[in-house]
Amino acid sequence: MGVSVVQEQRDILINTIKNITAGDWKILVIDNDSKKLIDNVAKEDDILNHNIANIERIEDRREPNPDMDAIYVLTPQAHIVDCIMADIERRRYRKCYLVWTAVLDPQLRRRIDGSALAKQQIKGFETLSIDFFPRESHLITFRDPWSFPILYHPACNGLIRKHMQDLAQKITGLCVTLGEYPKVRYYRPPNPIHEASVLSAHLARFVSEELDEYAQWNPNFPPPSSRPQGVLIVTDRSMDLMSPLIHEFTYQAMAHDLLPIKDGDKATFHMTVNEGAPDAEEKDMELSDKDKVWVENRHRHMKDTIDKLMGDFQKFLDQNPHFTNENSNTTSLNAIKDMMAGLPQFQEMKEAYSLHLTMAQECMNIFQHQKLNEMSPTEQDMATGLDEDNRKPKNVLDAVVRLLDDDAVTKSDRLRLITMYLLYRDGVIPEDIQRLLAHAALPAHDGEVIANMELLGGRTTHGLKDVRKDIQPLFPIDTKAPIAEDNYMSRFSPAVKHMLEHLCRGALDQTKFPYVKPPLDPNEDALIGQGSLRAAKPSWAGAGRRVVDNRQRIIVFMAGGATFSESRACYEVGAAMNRDVFLATSHMLTPQLFIRQVGDLSVDKRRLDIPMERPPPRAPAHLFERPAPPMSTPPAPPGGMRPPPPGAAQRVPGRVPPPGPAGLPGGPRGGGELPAPPTQAMGNMSLHAAKPSNASDMTPPSSSGGKPQKLEKEKKKRNLFGLKKG
Repeated sequence: MGVSVVQEQRDILINTIKNITAGDWKILVIDNDSKKLIDNVAKEDDILNHNIANIERIEDRREPNPDMDAIYVLTPQAHIVDCIMADIERRRYRKCYLVWTAVLDPQLRRRIDGSALAKQQIKGFETLSIDFFPRESHLITFRDPWSFPILYHPACNGLIRKHMQDLAQKITGLCVTLGEYPKVRYYRPPNPIHEASVLSAHLARFVSEELDEYAQWNPNFPPPSSRPQGVLIVTDRSMDLMSPLIHEFTYQAMAHDLLPIKDGDKATFHMTVNEGAPDAEEKDMELSDKDKVWVENRHRHMKDTIDKLMGDFQKFLDQNPHFTNENSNTTSLNAIKDMMAGLPQFQEMKEAYSLHLTMAQECMNIFQHQKLNEMSPTEQDMATGLDEDNRKPKNVLDAVVRLLDDDAVTKSDRLRLITMYLLYRDGVIPEDIQRLLAHAALPAHDGEVIANMELLGGRTTHGLKDVRKDIQPLFPIDTKAPIAEDNYMSRFSPAVKHMLEHLCRGALDQTKFPYVKPPLDPNEDALIGQGSLRAAKPSWAGAGRRVVDNRQRIIVFMAGGATFSESRACYEVGAAMNRDVFLATSHMLTPQLFIRQVGDLSVDKRRLDIPMERPPPRAPAHLFERPAPPMSTPPAPPGGMRPPPPGAAQRVPGRVPPPGPAGLPGGPRGGGELPAPPTQAMGNMSLHAAKPSNASDMTPPSSSGGKPQKLEKEKKKRNLFGLKKG
């Protein structure tokens, strides 16, 4: 199946643990955030099977285990370093191996290096650069929805630089995991009207500097490979404002738009399994790469998805005729779902098909009830700027107003329609916006969503006497190419798809997508487009990679969130152009989330609860508690003295434990995901004011002298990953 970021990250984690244990039993210590990274790609047994006796959380109360070594897999945060120093001072374990998920700040590193006790107990120090969450084989997120307001909210300027450095480190970590030292390009808007138009340029330079510094300190990077040099394109949400608004009818995008899918650490859909049967139960069904039915169908058009699901089920019945009778109806989704309830022998297959038949049926119910079939042609006209005959569309406003009058069209869809119309028109006079909102019976505060589009470069208002410019689309559509009849409702393609196709053909405009470091050969792009990929420098001969694959790798980073249609586009271009295309982003956007986040760009920043502005988390106070001295039996009183009467207060030998170190009081950790950044002073930001923190503090694990004595154990202590012992 080719390369998978999920597998690459899992291999890095497991191989690191395996190399450190080297056949000896050790304890694994993790923190709340590193646990999420590990849980995302590995199961508990994957880790316990490599001589890990127990998995412990560094923030929890733990019994001392001075006879065993510990491997710490931790996120590089100040309070986590406090936790480590507390463990070292109390000699909680025999020796320590420190493994960081990202680069540790040099100041925190110096704190560890300056401790004499730490030098005695630390046997290894390693940085993995895995601080990101692979969601699919070619889709990566940072689980950081706060990135959107930090990048675009006018009041978040003070957070921009730090956030961009964090983003650059994560993007660099992804490149390192994939073994790529890519050429870096970025999106430069041709007609910018918003302050954040320089966002992609600044972020691309940050990433380029991080990559250069990593390569400087790691002479084995990049690893040998026969692939052509990869390309990283840094772009942002302002490149395409239609994709998060339009109704998509491919399965994954449509389901996330219309259904109540919970998208947290896992994407799950709540449904009743074995509905109508005695063993019916409510269940959260996971949507992931482990579900082969999901992977096979998620990028299909919904009509094709339903045909495929029903066809596959009919094929199953043909192979198992004893499950049906001659009166059975296998031409409707509901009839098939009823039949599925009678197949207890095929539980896993039954649950997978029940899930997707249920989701497909609910999507189609909403599609018909909310008249999306009538809305779609107008949306396609506005998003592409052309009608189904590739001509300039006529009577668009009439079509929009007719839809706004329809009670079946929901209020959220009305707001999406109005916003798309204003972007299509490149703005109208403010009075017309108010008329449209009133006609749609939308509240006045929805006008803020429309006004805030200008913070992302979308013009929604236009002065009465302003001269309209003829602004060309970023990627003009070939109007001579015929449109297949069954594609009328799917004519629009995300800008990412056009960008990747131009890149693979060697025709991506260098004025709109310049290089951070222009190539020495100005004809390099053209050579790539002719298929002479080996002309791209440098070429590395591969050895020791799990998958022998010569396909060029392209990484797209979409700042401000990406859509599922853009993810699909990356897979499609990769398959068509024989490339491995990876999409990385801060978080995945649905239309509802996008509208809400755009609306939040005008609220008081303090209401957003941005993690970067929360009080920093602190190490738990119990880590600094000193054990009370053991109670000893008092000696017999000398002759002539009576022992104290029962119940009388007695002095306990020893002293009162001192309070914990200053600055480390107890308190709950600030939960939540990684922080995010802002907008205003971005244009004035000096790119060289501070050197990017990078892998300069990395050192290979120190070699250990003397192998720890192997412990005899009656059995493994298995502390379930997410569960405390009862």
